[in-house]
Amino acid sequence: MTQIRVLVVDDSALVRRLVTTALRQASDIEVAGVAADGLEAVRMVDELRPDVVTLDIEMPHLDGLGALSRIRERHARLPVIMFSTLTERGAAATLDALSRGASDYVTKPSNTGQIADGIAAIRDQLVPRVRALAGLRKLTPGPSVPVVRRERTGPAPAAVSAVVIGCSTGGPDALARLLPALPPDLGVPVLVVQHMPPVFTSLLAQRLDRLAALSVREAADGDPVRAGEVLIAPGDHHLRLRRSALGVRAGLDQGPQENFCRPAVDVLFRSAAEAYGAGALAVVLTGMGQDGLAGARELAGTGARIVVQDEDSSVVWGMPGAVAGAGLADDVLSLEHLAGRITATVRRSRSQAVTSR
Repeated sequence: MTQIRVLVVDDSALVRRLVTTALRQASDIEVAGVAADGLEAVRMVDELRPDVVTLDIEMPHLDGLGALSRIRERHARLPVIMFSTLTERGAAATLDALSRGASDYVTKPSNTGQIADGIAAIRDQLVPRVRALAGLRKLTPGPSVPVVRRERTGPAPAAVSAVVIGCSTGGPDALARLLPALPPDLGVPVLVVQHMPPVFTSLLAQRLDRLAALSVREAADGDPVRAGEVLIAPGDHHLRLRRSALGVRAGLDQGPQENFCRPAVDVLFRSAAEAYGAGALAVVLTGMGQDGLAGARELAGTGARIVVQDEDSSVVWGMPGAVAGAGLADDVLSLEHLAGRITATVRRSRSQAVTSR
């Protein structure tokens, strides 16, 4: 088995100990080196040529954002995972890092005094990300996922009434490119689940709102679902859509995690199948794991349209690849073509519905 070599960068000796211990518990991961500041990290990346870097944000001499920029200048495709605190400042810095080319992030344990708990928390977050991102460099090759496009029979699908989007690893950057490309007169609501903790989702919504022509905000329980608005599921809450005589409203809850996630894409997709049926258009963007697959099956059963991001433009082709491999996707498109497809599908479907009346 090829070892995945990781460079660990953090100015805290305790955190370096927790991270290296957590990584060494995985038989396929090797700690290639440790660095205590950004300058040392940049030098060691050049010397050691690691397969993945874990990078703290707040460090002396050169902080994580500065180090990330220098690393990206020399190693454009090297996976870099940021280490963040669960604070507004940490969330803002993490979103900055993701916009500058960081591959993903993990959050530091809130109580590093409990060594065993801290190691377990880091291991559970970090090891799957290291493996998934290292796979991009073909160090952990697996079987390729065959793309089986969905074959439709029978009448044309219904007019699109809502767009539902699910994403994870690489999702913030994908959303920052997709949502601004959607027109202000799209004519339908957009609902988003991005795997992120509280605070992070609020700041993400604010940033996307500044970029997009559509109004973007974090969803609140009971919000009406309206055309021209993008609602993002808040961290640690599932987003469900509920239809009543008053229309469709957003519901939030802290039900059990699904696919180890809350919010979960499957929860949103299932509720969209109930609320909109064939009128839903589901979009699965870059992400690790298979969240969204079960929900996509239910959506497909109603006749809803489903499109997914292709492998080449995804940071990790786990979530979209699972849907494509199951034969549930009507199409598999690069990120740059998704907004155009969404817009054209919405407008064409609604025009056809008017014409057929």
